[in-house]
Amino acid sequence: MIRRLSVVAGWLVLAFIAYATLSPIEDRPVIAHPQFEHFAAFALMGLAFVRGYPKHPLLVIVVVMASAFTLEALQSLTPDRHGRVLDALVKAAGGICGIGVGRLAPLLWRDHFHRIKSAFGSARRPG
Repeated sequence: MIRRLSVVAGWLVLAFIAYATLSPIEDRPVIAHPQFEHFAAFALMGLAFVRGYPKHPLLVIVVVMASAFTLEALQSLTPDRHGRVLDALVKAAGGICGIGVGRLAPLLWRDHFHRIKSAFGSARRPG
């Protein structure tokens, strides 16, 4: 169930990113500084995709990187937007960070609970 939700979330985030990236500048939603928005949106997308497709991390990396650079390049086709290499790099970095968190978090979570289980398990045994 979590994987399915993550897949849906990843594609919805990508669709929203595409809309925000390619829509007229006055229709673009603004939440924070643009570089932070770029980074955070791609981090969220990378996290969702890597949780949704855990057995395909290389494919996730390709999709996230291709999305970052393709969407930035497509801005050059819109009359009031412009693609910049810096923006693409910030998006790519956000995506990689999201992927990294998505891959690392379950390992840390599992290790954390293993230590707790071990601590409680050894406390119950007579010593």
